[in-house]
Amino acid sequence: MTPEELKAAIAAALDAYSTSSGREIAPPAALVVERPKNRDHGDWSSNIALQIAKSAGLPPRELAEGLAAVLRESAGIDAVDVAGPGFLNITLSAAAAGALAADIVAAGPEYGRGDAMAGHVVNMEFVSANPTGPLHLGHTRWAALGDAIARVLTAAGADVTSEYYVNDAGSQMNVFADSVIARMKGRDVPEGGYPGQYIADIAEAIAEDQPALADSCDDATRDEVRHRAYTLQLQDIKDTLTEFDVHFDVWFSESSLHDSGALASAVERLREQGHVYDENGAVWLRTTDFGDDKDRVLIRSDGAPTYFAADAAYYLDKKDRGFTEKVYLLGADHHGYVGRLKAIAAAAGDDPKVNIEVLIGQLINVNGAKLSKRAGNIIELRDLVRWLGRDALRYSLARIPADSPLTLDPEVLRSASNDNPVYYVQYAHARACGVERNALAAGVDASLFDASTLSHAAEAALLAGLADFPRVVAQAAQLREPHRIARYLEALAGLFHKWYDSCRVTPFGDEQPGAVHGSRLVLDRATAQVLSNGLELLGVSAPERM
Repeated sequence: MTPEELKAAIAAALDAYSTSSGREIAPPAALVVERPKNRDHGDWSSNIALQIAKSAGLPPRELAEGLAAVLRESAGIDAVDVAGPGFLNITLSAAAAGALAADIVAAGPEYGRGDAMAGHVVNMEFVSANPTGPLHLGHTRWAALGDAIARVLTAAGADVTSEYYVNDAGSQMNVFADSVIARMKGRDVPEGGYPGQYIADIAEAIAEDQPALADSCDDATRDEVRHRAYTLQLQDIKDTLTEFDVHFDVWFSESSLHDSGALASAVERLREQGHVYDENGAVWLRTTDFGDDKDRVLIRSDGAPTYFAADAAYYLDKKDRGFTEKVYLLGADHHGYVGRLKAIAAAAGDDPKVNIEVLIGQLINVNGAKLSKRAGNIIELRDLVRWLGRDALRYSLARIPADSPLTLDPEVLRSASNDNPVYYVQYAHARACGVERNALAAGVDASLFDASTLSHAAEAALLAGLADFPRVVAQAAQLREPHRIARYLEALAGLFHKWYDSCRVTPFGDEQPGAVHGSRLVLDRATAQVLSNGLELLGVSAPERM
């Protein structure tokens, strides 16, 4: 019996009690079933009587006793106890609890997915590093977390678009081009330019393809070099993210906002809303009306738009594309952006509490990490992936809340031990696959599945853990906290290892395989499926052998 099936049974019991008592008792807006902290109190607990007692005109405990009496007659329920002021503690029959294993196997990769976020149309913007150099340690956390959040939101039913905002407009692009041109001509980069071997590599690639560019120095040449260098560096960023298994649906060019006239249009749209004013030759957005610490300049007195104008145009573009929820993932040094982005949303007529969310991630450190030989002054994401492994790095970044500082220990991440959380979870999956291989070789037949044979305490605990996965996914999506998936997987792996030590799937000695072995094989498969599904949400592989 799944949590949803149990909710349906409780709702039916309420309806039956309402009819038999002659009372019209409305169900609660949200019927909740939870795992008791103490498993001696049953498999599930519900506070429905406390929720609706007042509207029913009954003391909570009296209402709970009435519901319990009806529920005890429900199929699949062994016992219902009333605790405290009116909690229902429910114990399922072994058959009802065990049936979940077959349900999970039948659902496969879909198990855990739901509709908690159905109807939400979300734009997730993260990483968005300047296309003037390689991705580095500072981008690592949001690459892993942003992708995991997008995956979890999608699993919970949201319509999600992952987006990378390419900062390809502004003075940094000219500095980038000048750095490449200097290298093409065999000179040092100009003061304030971009150092690193990667600049020389880009210069060499452009010169090999277009030798004449190295001999010219006019404005047209600069534009051409800038375009070619930008294209090469952006591809390097894309390749690095692909190696990290992070994918974006949209690569949005900032320069497109300038070229299309979107900045001027944004200013006029905000002016029509009554939030734009002119002062000292500049154009301002009155963001202080919406909680910002000061008003922001959109157009400088010399007529040049500010980065803030681009931010406003970009927000309006997202709104025009139908995204009712815009999620921004920013680094620890971007706290000042929160108020101004929310002010843009409010000035655009949106609700800052609903239509925009700004998540700030804290810094990370990696003990022993070395500066990139290519870039010289940064720790490259590509080097971290190849040193620590994609799975270890992604899992470790996802298992800690984004607002907590994080220091990674390479010795732990590279170790094949239970001290390494990703190894611990992946090993549980590999062990489950090994159990299946051995069981099949011994003639165990999963078609003999009989849920009632899954009656061992370790099986009850494992089934309870498996049943909790959909709730964890929904909560992780609603709170934007993929670390809940990681911590769940670690707990589930622990339950599986205990079950493995207590319950044999492969017959012992001369024992013939029977229904109990077939049923345990199904439970083993269900566990492997949930471990795989959870790891997939974090962008981590589920190996069959280790």
